[in-house]
Amino acid sequence: MTRSALSGIKVLDLSRVLAGPWCTQMLADLGADVVKVERPEAGDDTRHWGPPFLRDDDGNATQQASYYTSCNRNKRSITIDMATPDGQALIRKMAAEADVLVENFKVGGLKQYGLDYDSLKAVNPRLIYCSVTGFGQTGPYAERAGYDLMVQAMSGLMSITGHADGEPGGGPLKVGVAVIDVFTGLYAANAVQAALHARNATGEGQHIDMALLDVAMAIQCNQASGYLATGKAPSRAGNLHPSLAPYQDFPSADGNVLLAIGNDGQFARFCATVGHPEWSADERFATNSNRVKHRTALLDLMKPVMKTRNTSDWVTLFEDKAVPCGPINTLAEAFEDPQVKARGLRVDLPRWGNDADAAAAPDHVSKVPGVANPIRMSGTPISYRNAAPALGQHTDEVLHELGLDDAAIAKLRANKSI
Repeated sequence: MTRSALSGIKVLDLSRVLAGPWCTQMLADLGADVVKVERPEAGDDTRHWGPPFLRDDDGNATQQASYYTSCNRNKRSITIDMATPDGQALIRKMAAEADVLVENFKVGGLKQYGLDYDSLKAVNPRLIYCSVTGFGQTGPYAERAGYDLMVQAMSGLMSITGHADGEPGGGPLKVGVAVIDVFTGLYAANAVQAALHARNATGEGQHIDMALLDVAMAIQCNQASGYLATGKAPSRAGNLHPSLAPYQDFPSADGNVLLAIGNDGQFARFCATVGHPEWSADERFATNSNRVKHRTALLDLMKPVMKTRNTSDWVTLFEDKAVPCGPINTLAEAFEDPQVKARGLRVDLPRWGNDADAAAAPDHVSKVPGVANPIRMSGTPISYRNAAPALGQHTDEVLHELGLDDAAIAKLRANKSI
């Protein structure tokens, strides 16, 4: 069997919703053994964030939201009530054996349970403890709850997303996916792996402080650097690129088509292909800087031409000319794209270990569809073991691994600690 990159790493996942679970799913995909602790009966909030809901093996809708499945693949689920002394003791016992703990409670929220970093560091000095919050462990907003939409607004991201004021549909918009949560999860996973590497040299774990607001500011890259360089805040421009032209969508004969021309050579080939080589010879359009400066004049010339062919015809025409061009797909169209299919970007994973377990499951959901991890490594490939688990699916299994026998587990279940 091929070894995964993080084989042997144990992760205790106390996080909910998206940012923390995205981090731990990444670690799980890379081979770590991730045990997700959920509230008895209720579980992670996103188990109920629907519709849409999963369908069972007969095609009937369940009460299990598909949201949860997007960020909890390859994990094992155990239900523990951390408000009980027995529940706290179980989590401390798990933390003593873990390499990594990820949580996204409010600042100081786990201290009352003895599950904060300082308390668990005393139990396990090698523990890497990653806290994910809206605004970080310090600063005037540290005590505030933070959500992706709120942070998209506060960080300025919404101010540069959407059509300009005065245009149809103008006004600030959120991105169509909770990108701040996702990016925070990715940054957190990077930080965890860096901390694991550092531990190899020092033998010591450390506390990682991840904040959605910090990430939201960081990912605005060229827009943020442009503001810092000039003191001028960028504004919304729809699908235009502030520093490139033409780099946007255009109406075609049957819909819309996207051009992403990133250099002067591509623009010259575009002009020759559409029968207007004089455009690239025009001083106003010969260089990218001049095209940006004279964008309006350039678009006035291009838009009528781009309406003369269907989107698919434009894509075919430019395909062998090294001119970046593509359709604006729906998700349904994207999953039918031959390149998406060739790369295996849809994965259907079993929820239960075998057919007998699946047949006995009360929800009759044996497989769950999802999107593949985009990382491709030749020596330590991504590991797909199981779909996002049913609530508490692995409680007995994990507790047995901790050394508890059936009687001890039954007692914990009777007093509602698990």
